Amino acid sequence: MSSLPSVNWSYPTSIRFGVGRVKELPEAVKATGMKNPLLVTDPGLAGLPMVAEAIESLKATGLEAAVFSDVKPNPLASNIEAGVAAFKAGGHDGVIAFGGGSGLDAGKVIAFMSGQNRPIWDFEDIGDWWTRADPAGIAPIVAVPTTAGTGSEVGRAGVVTNEETHTKKVIFHPKMLPEIVICDPELTTKMPRIITIGTGMDALAHCLEAYSAPMYHPMSEGIALEGMRLVLENLPKVVADPNDLEARGHMMSAAAMGAVGFQKGLGAIHSLSHPVGALYDTHHGMTNAVFMPYVLQFNKPAIEQKFERLAGFLGISGGYQGVLDTVLKLRADLDVPHTLAGLSVGDEKRDLIADMAIVDPTAGGNPVELTKDGALEIFDRALAGTV
Repeated sequence: MSSLPSVNWSYPTSIRFGVGRVKELPEAVKATGMKNPLLVTDPGLAGLPMVAEAIESLKATGLEAAVFSDVKPNPLASNIEAGVAAFKAGGHDGVIAFGGGSGLDAGKVIAFMSGQNRPIWDFEDIGDWWTRADPAGIAPIVAVPTTAGTGSEVGRAGVVTNEETHTKKVIFHPKMLPEIVICDPELTTKMPRIITIGTGMDALAHCLEAYSAPMYHPMSEGIALEGMRLVLENLPKVVADPNDLEARGHMMSAAAMGAVGFQKGLGAIHSLSHPVGALYDTHHGMTNAVFMPYVLQFNKPAIEQKFERLAGFLGISGGYQGVLDTVLKLRADLDVPHTLAGLSVGDEKRDLIADMAIVDPTAGGNPVELTKDGALEIFDRALAGTV
């Protein structure tokens, strides 16, 4: 029996957290005014009982529902277009974004694009481009995460790959934030070990980079601190025992906290991971995990003093070096590849990756300015395994 509490949160949106709360999905859908939702997920989840049970529960309460699952692990613009077509063909009035980062991001962007008349790239997260959207054309969203990593369930954006340029783009609008989120730790117990590890390391990367970013945002910085503590204490537990619901719950909290925290900024972990993921279709969280120690070393001059406080909060001796050693040990204990070779990434596109990294929107949050030479240095270290 889990000792996790069952609670309702309203920051940054309405969150229903607790074991078994996926049973409240029909009521949550009705609360948003939906009568005929489109459940967006990925192909792997679409065939699992949890999706069939969700659809059955919706229909049992008089709701119409259908499933769209043509979503790649790194969602493509063509996936969004197909989803919008399915949304319109089925006469749907809202979206249930169900799954890990790909299902959540795709679901949110499909709901957003369902009532827009401009191309998707007109809404990239640049300046005030989001104001180009017709807010009345954004369908309501209920989010149901099944992994503990991206935190997309509490975010106002979705990452979509432009197939023509092989670049990841962030599509943003404040109304893309789901109206209701259901965080049920039981849903994460079915995830494969490698996904549990990759998504957990993604949550850690979000918190770590948010804490390191130079922007003044003490609320997000405090959230990032506690998120890191939760990941370091609980990720090894869920890998060792996938049915540890208490640890699973803490990881779901950490994932949401990471996404709230990175309002403060991200950095070179993500700006390098994005082009690698777009060009090699690697798992985003695992790619972040590989780059993590190399970026920390690159940023050391700017973060060393700050990491003294971080080490103290986490109960780690040795300041910055202690935190770095903790990250390295966690990666080794969880079988995270130490080099990019473990992700089947070579040096044939190193220049292109560096060019893409320095213009990625996350690069601006890095505590040390990320130049092309800097990006190449980090990439080469990650390739060679030289921390």
